[in-house]
Amino acid sequence: MKVLVLGSTGYIGSAAVRRFEAEGHQVVHLVRDAGRLPAGATAVTGDLADPASLRAAVTDDIDAVVNLATPTGHEAVDAAAVDALTERLRGTGRVFVYTSGVWVLGATGDAALDEDAPTDAIAIVGYRPRIEQRVLAVGRDDVRAVVLRPGIVYGRGGGIPGLMTDWAREHGTGRYVGSVATRWPMVHVDDLAELFVLAVSKADEGSLLHGVAHEAVPVAALAAAADLAAGGTGRAEPWPPEQAAEVLGGPFAEALGLNQVVSGQRAVAELGWRPSRPYVLNELAGGERG
Repeated sequence: MKVLVLGSTGYIGSAAVRRFEAEGHQVVHLVRDAGRLPAGATAVTGDLADPASLRAAVTDDIDAVVNLATPTGHEAVDAAAVDALTERLRGTGRVFVYTSGVWVLGATGDAALDEDAPTDAIAIVGYRPRIEQRVLAVGRDDVRAVVLRPGIVYGRGGGIPGLMTDWAREHGTGRYVGSVATRWPMVHVDDLAELFVLAVSKADEGSLLHGVAHEAVPVAALAAAADLAAGGTGRAEPWPPEQAAEVLGGPFAEALGLNQVVSGQRAVAELGWRPSRPYVLNELAGGERG
């Protein structure tokens, strides 16, 4: 398939591109600056805030559009981008995959939430459930519309766990926001990349899928592993939310303190997804960069 990818140079996007190409798909990068791409990459120029450029990029030979460049805090931009990217897909049966995230579920109890659970989005993604519904509604116009909600992404030294390693290096100990009981649903970036490929290839129209390999990783243990990765002894201490908010901003600090248990079994059952990368604590403590 010929796949137009937005956000292809980012942390998740670059992993997804590697996997699409490994599976024999042709990737077209939609970027603002093609100079950032490796030699030989196929690219079109565009900007998420410029709907005309997005519309022009979805040519008749594009089989699927994967949006990994979803903004945070800009509902009007996000909505206009969805409309522009799907305009030429309508009536064709082609694929549109939108990247959301598990933060739309809000805090959970001890039972793992699946895709049928109601949303209770925190502030940083407060509008995103409305965008998810906007995407899924496109399916009524013969578009194979899919929403993916990744968990907290790790691997290859990046993502929020990479930030935690930096904090441990800076402060001399691992740090975590909120309670020692806080847990995060997580996924390795390469396992998530495989799920994006499966979503494009196999997901049914109207699919809503959680990209979660590990339902509930203790964040205090994650902070201790980050301290080991930073050369420490595996110490971890709570970072008071008000102090974290001063450094990181209130909405992001709130997200880091969010306790969630989330299931990714639907993708396993429906698409045959098989996450196989090392568990986050093992990888982080071992310093794997991939």
